[in-house]
Order: sequence, then C-alpha cells, then structure tokens
Amino acid sequence: MDLKRSVAVASAAALLFVACGGESEVAEEPTPTPGVVQPGRANWETGYFQAAVYSALLEELGYVVGDPAEHEYPPVEAYRAMAEGAFDFWANGWYSQHLTWHEDELPDGSPIGDHLVILGEQVVAAALEGLVITKSVADDHGIRSLDQINADPELVALFDTDGDGLGEIHGCPESWTCDDIIDELIEFNDWSNLEQVKAEYPGLVRATIERVRAGEPAIQYTWSPSGHLEDLSPGHAVYWLSVGDNSHVLDGTTAGGYDFAAAPPAPFGEQCTGNPCWIGWEVSDIQVTANRAFAEANPMAARLFEVVVLPIEDIVAQNLRYQDGENGEADVRRHAQEWIAANRAVVDAWLTAARTN
Repeated sequence: MDLKRSVAVASAAALLFVACGGESEVAEEPTPTPGVVQPGRANWETGYFQAAVYSALLEELGYVVGDPAEHEYPPVEAYRAMAEGAFDFWANGWYSQHLTWHEDELPDGSPIGDHLVILGEQVVAAALEGLVITKSVADDHGIRSLDQINADPELVALFDTDGDGLGEIHGCPESWTCDDIIDELIEFNDWSNLEQVKAEYPGLVRATIERVRAGEPAIQYTWSPSGHLEDLSPGHAVYWLSVGDNSHVLDGTTAGGYDFAAAPPAPFGEQCTGNPCWIGWEVSDIQVTANRAFAEANPMAARLFEVVVLPIEDIVAQNLRYQDGENGEADVRRHAQEWIAANRAVVDAWLTAARTN
C-alpha cells in the first residue's frame, strides 16, 4: 500500500460512525503511535536547524521525540541506516542528487529506496550549489570558467598552493555527495590540471574565507541555504564560477550517473563569471525523507512532513547565528523554538492539518 493510500485509510478509520439512538459518534483525534520517534540529521551543521524544527513540531503533536544528534550521518550512510530502521526520518534530503543513494541495495537485495518515502516541499527549487572563486583574482586575470583555468598553465599555477602542478578546488568530505560530483566533473571534462582537496568542510571553508578576504586565489564548493555563503559574499568578495558552456555539465555518462545537462543555467546574473551561468549542478529540492514503515504507521507525522515549508532566508539567518557562536545543542533547540514562536499562526495551521490528516 502506498503512503497516500495509507494516510487516506487512516483518516477514514478515524471517523467511526456508530448507530446509536439515531446519532453518530465521531472518534477522537488521531494520536501518536506509542514509542519514541527517532529523528536523524545530516553531518553538516547548516542542516541542524531543520532537524530541530521538525522534532519540536512532532513534540507539539504529542510524540515523544529523541535527539537528532544521536543519529547524525553523512548521506552515504544515512539512507541505508534509515531504510534499516536505525532512525525514522531526516529533513536533509537533497534531490535529485541523493536519489543515487536510494539505488543501492540492502542485504536482502531490495533497493534502499523501496524502504523510504520522500515527503513535502520543505525548500523547493531554491537549494543552490556550485563553486565560487575570489572575485578580485577573476577580475584581474579575466577568468570566465573552470574550463579556461584548466587550459591555461598560468591560471592553474595561481591555484596550486602545494606545488604539485595541479590547481586546487576546495571541495567536500568524501562521505558527502558533492565530492563525487566534483571528481566526476574533472573526469568528464578531462581537466587533468585540476584536483579536488577533500577535508572536513568547516575547516576547509574557513581557510578559503581567509584567502578570499586577503585577495588570494581560491576556488571553493559552497551552497545555499548556508551561512558560509553569506560569509563568502557572491558578487562582492567572490563570483560563482561557471564550468564553461553546457557541454561541460555532467550528462549522466559518468560512473555516478549524475545528469544535469537538461537543467537551466543558474540565475546568478552578474554574480557569476559566465553568462549564461552553467554552474555544473542543478537547482535542488530539500525534502524530508522517512522510513516507509514509520510513515505508514504514523499518518499524523507523515502529514506534518508534507505541509511544512521553511523559508530559505530563515535557515540562513539561523546558520549565521550558529557560526557566530550560538553553536551548542541547546542553542539549536532554542533557535527552533524561537522560530516556531515567531511563526505561530502558520505553525498552528500545519499542526491542524497534521491532526486532521
């Protein structure tokens, strides 16, 4: 039975009409399934806020909710763990990119995606990602694309900080998805003069920010919503870096199967080195992913996941507070509660929708 049918059946079952004295008796509102809901979260700090908001909303619905910090995973591990029931949901699915993790198999041979369901429209068509480059360096050297850098030894040398002859792209940890995409961009385009530097992201991006502020050459992967992007300041301190024309965008033929060739250019305008701006990624949706069995057993929670929408600017604002030092677990929970209080009317509408299914 698919999730929507399960929700409909559960909603119908909540209305029990009993013929008694010519009157109909309506059952009580749906109640949470007994037990503790186990939320998870991604291992990037800019996603902690969403996990805290959804957890707090579930508590308002009457669920007992565990601590998302106890189930923190990179995507390479998260979807398998969720499919196996190690935790119930997370709010950090980036689609369509993360669908690649749904295709892997469990020990019984079933695809991981068969045990999961994607719900709601938390942040739709607004999750942007790509590479940025120090603006002053790009202006001084007439840099218009990553393909141009690879083809020019003098430009490659600008970004070669370790003397190995390769220009460096500050990328992502190996357990994320973006590191695979950057590697496959390099392979797909035969950019043999470039390499990705992989490390824990906070330290890597802080080093880039220092280089950018000093006017030094740097190429960095980043994304929105993220407070890091605010620090990098596209259009002022950095440009978004075009990969070249559309022929340089992954077309599904590399090992990971990422196909962004049909996506339109990024809407960055003068903040990009190229016009049109072929950034190399598609615009993504951030959505809740849940264990299918959990969602079917908890239609009230599933309905909540379907209706919640988080403004991207509010996520960025919380990220900046986190980066400015309000970065303890208690701070994140407080940020979520403050956001809920400031948006009480819309939150109450979500809760009502969840209760009525």
